[in-house]
Amino acid sequence: MASRSLLIGIDSGTQSTKALVVEAKSGRVLGSGSAAYDLIAGLPAGAKEQDPKTWVDATTTAIRAALKQASARAGEVVAIGVSGQQHGFVPLDAKGQVIRPAKLWCDTSTTAECGEITAALGGPKAAIRATGNAVLPGFTAPKILWLKKNEPKNYARLATVLLPHDYLNFWLTGNAFMEYGDASGSALMDVRKRRWSEAAIGAIDPDLAGKLPKLSSSDVPAGQLTATTAAALGLNPGVLVSAGGGDNMMGAIGTGNTREGVVTASFGTSGTIYACAEKPVIDPQGEIAAFCDSTNRWLPLLCTMNVTVATEMVRRDFELDHAEFEKAAAKAPAGSDGLVLVPYLEGERTPNIPDGTGVYFGVRPKTFTASHFARATMEGVTLGMNYGLRRLAELGVKATQVRATGGGAKSKLWRQIMADVFNAEVVTLKVSEGAAYGAALQALWSWRRAKGEAVSIEEITDTFVTLNRAETATPDSARAARYAELQALQDELSRSLRPAFARHRATINTSEVAASRKRK
Repeated sequence: MASRSLLIGIDSGTQSTKALVVEAKSGRVLGSGSAAYDLIAGLPAGAKEQDPKTWVDATTTAIRAALKQASARAGEVVAIGVSGQQHGFVPLDAKGQVIRPAKLWCDTSTTAECGEITAALGGPKAAIRATGNAVLPGFTAPKILWLKKNEPKNYARLATVLLPHDYLNFWLTGNAFMEYGDASGSALMDVRKRRWSEAAIGAIDPDLAGKLPKLSSSDVPAGQLTATTAAALGLNPGVLVSAGGGDNMMGAIGTGNTREGVVTASFGTSGTIYACAEKPVIDPQGEIAAFCDSTNRWLPLLCTMNVTVATEMVRRDFELDHAEFEKAAAKAPAGSDGLVLVPYLEGERTPNIPDGTGVYFGVRPKTFTASHFARATMEGVTLGMNYGLRRLAELGVKATQVRATGGGAKSKLWRQIMADVFNAEVVTLKVSEGAAYGAALQALWSWRRAKGEAVSIEEITDTFVTLNRAETATPDSARAARYAELQALQDELSRSLRPAFARHRATINTSEVAASRKRK
């Protein structure tokens, strides 16, 4: 067999890590592997953490499985790219050791710190002027302040701040490296100028500046595979490791979202919708994240925290497998006879409601069925994402076609609900693992540029990213009108419930503190 040039794309997420082996010449996926894991159990309400060693172990398992399936030899692998869950805070000491578990993107325990940073910057509008983004609980900055306030001994040891994908790059190369895309989700970076914000850093600790890696262009490699990690993976040292990026930035590449006019929607545990922009798209209200992408452009993005986490909860509670769940949902009409889910199960990011909970509105004997709850949950989380899609349109980013990825995109019924709610054509990709595939394509871009080729990322995605036309869904005007009515109702419920959410969280906190004291 002739020698091949192979790429490895890694997607390290909240629930699992996936790895793809991709042929550089054809873009074909030759092998895949994955490893699942959980969050650390028993933490206080709102806290979501993982040990970074979990990601390393899972990445090793996933890569070895993918290499085996591809019958790949060590010398064939030329480049590796890493996609990782955004916004997590990985604190390293002076020896490069992890100080404590990483606080994740879905951690909502830093609401107070968001308020403190925002106040120190001069208020919400001043915060957006400083960085381009509001300071939200999901972002990295408030997690750093949380550590300073709550674990001062650990904060005193802090020498380097990394994000989850940066930590995997550090494990692969030994270099503390941070590129524009993922760094823009830290709330520490001025996304307009692609540099650290002195004001945002000063709001936490002026000395923090020396603990942040130098920002690098997304087409600059993070480094080369070290001998130690190469041995663990069964590869040769010296393999190029590209900059990588956050899962949304890599998902953009993997879905061909590398020029204006394309919108990607990811229906995973969380939901994201994003587009490629040639200039920063700043939302003065702070609801749309003004991120950079990982191709040296910008990536206006909305994020909802509750998508398949909601459908999986309902599916398990009604004891249905995935096929049965979809079949049940299909029995209910569009609009679920007025049963509407406000899907803020453990807080929400867009809109910013960290104290939110889930609410089913319209429960009555007719709608108290598995079919109605299944469909209303699909519809509710999609309407929640459409809240942000409409805001994107107000900022000039309009969707005529939505490229859907993630677990939700595998459902034919759900794709049709997406098309009707978004009132736009919904398509899927032949390679469904958008983030891992995007990481592999970015690695290809970096490798080819390192060889002296003046190739653009758009050329690569135009060549290799292809649509699965058989799964295209187009909107139905009658259902789209029905969902527009439900959208208005969900929006009204969301606004009216926000004071109650805050009171509810205070009640829960009081009862949990009392229970903790009783156990002690």
